[in-house]
Amino acid sequence: MSHAQEIQLQIRGTPESEFGHAENGGGSKAADHGRRSAGGSVRWWLMVMLDMLVLLSGQTIATLLGRLYYNSGGNSKWMATLTVSGGSPLLAILLLLTPPHSAGAGTQPPASKMVPIYVGLGILIGLDNLMYSYALQYLPVSTFALVAATQLGFNAITSRLINKQRFTALIANSVVVLTFSATLLGVGSSSDGTSSNLPHGKYTLGFILTLCASAVFALILSLLEVTFEKVVRTRTFRWVLRVQLYTNIVASMVSVCGLFASGEWRTIPGEMAAFKDGRARYVATLVGTAVSWQAMSVATLRLITRVSSLFANVTGTVALPLVPVFAVVLFGDKMSGIKAVAMLMAVWGFLSYVYQHYLDGRRAAMTKEADAECRVCAARAGGDAVLHA
Repeated sequence: MSHAQEIQLQIRGTPESEFGHAENGGGSKAADHGRRSAGGSVRWWLMVMLDMLVLLSGQTIATLLGRLYYNSGGNSKWMATLTVSGGSPLLAILLLLTPPHSAGAGTQPPASKMVPIYVGLGILIGLDNLMYSYALQYLPVSTFALVAATQLGFNAITSRLINKQRFTALIANSVVVLTFSATLLGVGSSSDGTSSNLPHGKYTLGFILTLCASAVFALILSLLEVTFEKVVRTRTFRWVLRVQLYTNIVASMVSVCGLFASGEWRTIPGEMAAFKDGRARYVATLVGTAVSWQAMSVATLRLITRVSSLFANVTGTVALPLVPVFAVVLFGDKMSGIKAVAMLMAVWGFLSYVYQHYLDGRRAAMTKEADAECRVCAARAGGDAVLHA
């Protein structure tokens, strides 16, 4: 999708050089149109880069604050789960401030289609958040971030099965390398001291939960992409906010039900009182986590609608080297040799996909340029035939 838009803008941006100046002034109009198209391409890439920056910042900050919650005395898994989707009321404010698009008013999907989608995706998101919350308590944040990078490999599979994404050798290499990276962390955990302060079996459970949560997250991204392609059929910022808001409301309801059903709600006052540096820091940590997750989620959904679910997931994987480095500085996590090698392998898996993305763009651009040249030659040949006649 991104390549098609970029290529289309590039071709439209060079009509004057390709087709020459028309005697009736068409060349001037084409040049003006080309300049507008080039400007649109720059704006499009700036918006994509802004979404990428928000995604990276939000994901890094939210992961670190989530670990800070546990390190400072927090222990409620359901409360940690609620923070991932509990910031959804902020989206309602943005939705009210976003003007409706009258042009797409007649193409809105019926509620009978959207409500089951909101409920199904919301439940999946709620369960996925719960698995991540457990995993983040049982794993050092640096290890958690590296194992979570396997979501890129899972997303390559779901994108192939659901979104018909091409599965090339480079993408397969990315999947294999990321899988080996996560396996290396699991095997090497006992030798680097990362699991020494955890109850027996908790590290393994956290490792398995992170893998399962990564697979479910990849599935959610692909389902969101197919929802916009097949059901919503529009990619406005208002629809991004709407889908994010309603799915997060359902996910928050799942978290609230779990919080009360488990009885953890009774421990919240004592947890708040015993939290390191007091109640104010407790509230600030939860609020900061919730806001960061919402910023990350909106940016992810915008990248899905602008490009693809796989591109959004790859962007999230760029945060891979950031979280372990900050975790070593802030929480004293050990950056062992095994963990460093696993991080390098994960980065290599990410670069494999990025290079495939680059090759796809060049191939599509060359195809479009060849088609444009054929149309130019055909038009010139037709014009010569008319002149000779």
